[in-house]
Amino acid sequence: MKTKQRPAPLGGFNFDYIMWLFTRLSALAMYLIVIVALTGALLMSARQNMSIADLMRWAFMPNPNHVASTNIPDIEVWKTIFWQVMAILMLFFAGAHGLHGLLNVVEDYISSRRIRMSLRALVLVIWVAISLIGITVIVTS
Repeated sequence: MKTKQRPAPLGGFNFDYIMWLFTRLSALAMYLIVIVALTGALLMSARQNMSIADLMRWAFMPNPNHVASTNIPDIEVWKTIFWQVMAILMLFFAGAHGLHGLLNVVEDYISSRRIRMSLRALVLVIWVAISLIGITVIVTS
């Protein structure tokens, strides 16, 4: 049985190119967020009061609950709107980056255009649902 080949994506400014570009830029954005979170944590006395594991947990998801179990005396500076925005940005970029990578793997094995479009829609719905749940947790914690 011969398998059906998927045609190569069109050149120029199209959905595939935009998503390829987004994947690269979202990875850079995640690195920037981690660097800002590490720098901020070190400036807010994490060097003397946190273990490296707690510091890395904070860097990858700046949530005040990650600081509550450490020796930090005043947690209020870790609960500002700035850190909530940073956590939401990390959630946005990491979720979209990961789900787009998953979609790329799935699309490599699906030759039907209709199924590919359905999977794209499903991934979008999953990403929106995960993002809304994550934003709720970040804002209420």
